[in-house]
Amino acid sequence: MYIKKILIAASAVGLVILGVISYAIYTTIFSPNTTFEAEKQSVYILTGSSLQQVVDQIHPLLINTEDFITVAEKKGYQNSIRAGHFVLEKGMNNNRIVNTLRSRNVPIQVGFNNQHRLEELSGRIAEQIEADSISLLSAMVDSTFLDSLQITALESLKFYIPNTYEFYWNTSGEEFRDRMVNYYTKFWNTSRTKKANALNLTPTEVMSLAAIVQKETAKVEERPKVAGVYLNRLRIGMKLQADPTVIFAIQNQNQDFETQIKRVLYKDLDLDSPYNTYKNKGLPPGLIAMPDVSSIDAVLNAESHDYLYFVADTENMGYHKFAKTYAQHNRNARLYQNWVNEQKIYR
Repeated sequence: MYIKKILIAASAVGLVILGVISYAIYTTIFSPNTTFEAEKQSVYILTGSSLQQVVDQIHPLLINTEDFITVAEKKGYQNSIRAGHFVLEKGMNNNRIVNTLRSRNVPIQVGFNNQHRLEELSGRIAEQIEADSISLLSAMVDSTFLDSLQITALESLKFYIPNTYEFYWNTSGEEFRDRMVNYYTKFWNTSRTKKANALNLTPTEVMSLAAIVQKETAKVEERPKVAGVYLNRLRIGMKLQADPTVIFAIQNQNQDFETQIKRVLYKDLDLDSPYNTYKNKGLPPGLIAMPDVSSIDAVLNAESHDYLYFVADTENMGYHKFAKTYAQHNRNARLYQNWVNEQKIYR
């Protein structure tokens, strides 16, 4: 009888201990373990991170770091750490946190506007994804990549159409470049390609002209009209005589794309450069910038008119005055030149 009581007591104690252990395990795994008040919190895990590095990064978001480590190790997370952008939710327990970090890489929105050079683009993208500007630029100018497409680095600007795209945060430089080429291919669908053919232009030529149009006017609604002027010039074999190409030629020759040039001088028109459309007929050999969708579509849907000339409108800043004859254009140009001189804009 005495032994039976001892056994019953021991069993009771064992059950209590088991219950305490079970509760501790349950609490460690399933109790909320987040400290932030917002509904969601982004976490960015670098490629090649160790468990300790992950812990160092997320511990400010956790109530109990040791409990997280315990659950992570039990679930083998240290052997399957993934890089990427992960979203933790308020009140998550350690089990859900580990599952999220292990398998729910959430894409991010990556955007860029008109850039003049690949160097500028790589820096802009590096601010948004894991890849640094050096690895991005290296992928963009990789000779094997360029040779496979038979293009130069300047010509490859066409692949990077300013917009907002969905990428994984841990996208590499090569992956970013290849995805942009795919986006470019999809952009030039049957409809756009048909319109380019109707203009007797290739997609690359359309984008080269679109880059000029974009540099000529910031007014999206005016771009089809400006595009119409340049298409008229191309049709009759007239030189494009586009100031943005001269500015690019100067910057490219000096390898200085930071200094702004607000006024093109007569001496600039004689600059010996394939990008100088005052000296060379047709389109320049490459894009002078990355045209956005509105500029590309402005060329493809250019306004049909008889204008051959345009100059900045000093009475309606940001817009232009258009002319059909050279005499009319000269009158408009004198008004602009007088205004520029009054503003003391000499360069």
